[in-house]
Amino acid sequence: MYPAVAGAAEAGLRGVGIVNDRPAVSIDDVRAAARRLETHAHRTPVLTSRTLDHRTHTSVFLKCENFQRIGAFKFRGAFNALSQLTPGQRQRGVITHSSGNHGQAIALVGQLLGIATTVVMPDDAPRSKRDATAGYGATIVNYDAQQNRREEISAKLQAEHEYTLVPPFDDPEIIAGQGTAALEMLEDIGPLDTILVPCGGGGLLSGTAIAAKAVAPDCRVIGIEPALADDAVRSFYSGSLQFVSNPKTIADGTRTESLGSLTFPLIQAYVDDMYTVTEKTIEDAVRFLFTRLKLVVEPSGALGIAALLSGVVSNSGRTGVVISGGNIDPATMAAILTNSDHEKIQ
Repeated sequence: MYPAVAGAAEAGLRGVGIVNDRPAVSIDDVRAAARRLETHAHRTPVLTSRTLDHRTHTSVFLKCENFQRIGAFKFRGAFNALSQLTPGQRQRGVITHSSGNHGQAIALVGQLLGIATTVVMPDDAPRSKRDATAGYGATIVNYDAQQNRREEISAKLQAEHEYTLVPPFDDPEIIAGQGTAALEMLEDIGPLDTILVPCGGGGLLSGTAIAAKAVAPDCRVIGIEPALADDAVRSFYSGSLQFVSNPKTIADGTRTESLGSLTFPLIQAYVDDMYTVTEKTIEDAVRFLFTRLKLVVEPSGALGIAALLSGVVSNSGRTGVVISGGNIDPATMAAILTNSDHEKIQ
C-alpha cells in the first residue's frame, strides 16, 4: 500500500487547481453547470440491486451514466464548456484529444450547437467510439500513441487553425459539468457514506468530490483506478505528479498519461482515498453488471463495482458508485462474457 499524505496543504501543493487557498472550481460552478444542462442532459437513474447489496454487505446505489447522452458522463462537461464559448470561438471551431467518450461528447455537442469539431484519436481507440464520434460529424485526426503525444498534435492544429482547445479533463468548465452527476445523485437519494468514482485524468473524480463535500460533508469520496494505469493513485499518495506511458489496461477511458494541473490539487484537497483494481476484477465487474443487473457497462465504468466485489474497498452503510459509461465494443464484451484471456480481449 502507498504511504498516505494529509492533503493539498500538507503536501505543499498549490497548483492552478488551488489559487490563494480557493479552489479553481467550486460548488457554485457545479450548480451553474447543472442549470445549463437541465434541459439538455439526461437526469440518469440511480439503480439498486439486492444481489449486489448481499455480495458487498452494504447498500449500493448506482448512478448510471451509461444511460447519459453518448453513453457516458462526458456529455455533461462537454456541453457545459461549449455552451459558454463566444460567437467568435464557435465560428472558428474547437479541437480536443480523446480515446473515445470525450470525443463523442464534443462531437455531439458541436452538432447540437452548430460548432465544427476536430478530435485527435489514437489508432487503437475502440471502433464503436471512433464510429460514433465520426457519426456526430467530427473530423478525426488519427495518431500512433506509441510514437506521438496527443497534446502536442492538438496544440499544433490549434495554432494552425485558431481552434479553441477543450481538454478532456483539465478544464474548469469540464470539471464543473462532470460534478453534476454526483450532485444529482445526492439530490435524488440523500446523503451517502461513500462514493466510488472511476479515475482517468481526474475530471469526474474532482468534480464529484467538490459536489459531495459541499452537499454531504461527511461522505467519503474514493477514486478507483486500474493497477496498470496507477499514475493517479501514485500521485495522490506521493504528493507529486506521477506519469504512466500508454498503459495496457482494458479500461481505455483511463489511459491518460497523468492527472492535470487542475485536477491533481483538487483531488488532493477533496478526495479521501484512492485504490487500484486488477484487470481480472474489472472484467469480473463488467460480467457481473451484465449478467446479474442487465447493465451494459464499459470497463472504465465498472471500476467502482470491481473495487466492491473484489473487497479492495469494504464498507458498511450507503455507498454510491458512479457508473461512468457503457460504450463497449461488442467484441470486447463477447470476450469478457466468454471468459477469454485478457490478451485476446485487448
